[in-house]
Amino acid sequence: MMVLAIDAGNSRIKWGVADDSGWLRRDALNTADAAQIGEAIKDLPVPRHIVISNVAGNVVRDALTLALAPLNVAPTWVQGRAEQCGVKSGYADPAQLGSDRWAGVIAAWRRFGATGAACIVVNAGTTMTVDALSSDGVFLGGVIVPGLELMRESLTRGTAQLKHAPGVFCYFPDSTADAIMSGAINALAGAIERMRAYMHETGQGAPLIVLSGGAALLIEPRLNAPHELVDNLVLEGLLDIARESI
Repeated sequence: MMVLAIDAGNSRIKWGVADDSGWLRRDALNTADAAQIGEAIKDLPVPRHIVISNVAGNVVRDALTLALAPLNVAPTWVQGRAEQCGVKSGYADPAQLGSDRWAGVIAAWRRFGATGAACIVVNAGTTMTVDALSSDGVFLGGVIVPGLELMRESLTRGTAQLKHAPGVFCYFPDSTADAIMSGAINALAGAIERMRAYMHETGQGAPLIVLSGGAALLIEPRLNAPHELVDNLVLEGLLDIARESI
């Protein structure tokens, strides 16, 4: 079974083609270049199924639809559901949950649910989502915060003296650029740690942190709790969804 999975985010479109043995290729392009997806996959086998998460709006959806039309495969556009792939949604309106978040918690459940531990599912991209998944597969809810670059840019846009410049993380920053970078990373790690505390306080035990996204490698060293780094977690969840639907 050949599957094309596409995760269309606000800044990047991640995609992968997989068969029964696993991923044949994974790559990415800028969201603004959505119309080029057909060119990117032209040398790969024609997929039998296409599954897409799109949180980038109707313009991107239309561009993907047009670019993929020559494949003659009707895409499955993922959206949050009350239940899917063993995960139950606790969202007030399951359909309002972002498709990327839904795919992410499904991937975490499929990979780590058997351990018996609850999970905190983190996708650190343009925004960072921090979602709580119980040990029995219930998505409890989560938070959305600005991602690393949005935090840094907000400071440079909103202040006269703070300029956008490269910085590194350090415990005691002694330059403005390092102070901004360190503050943003600490804020992101703090959001994850607060969710972990909330889950512990509400009887969810000691959850495993499942971390993915472009800023994951910067956040990971700041976490003082058990965690797993998963590359392209949303794509993994999309592949799970595609395989269950067949």
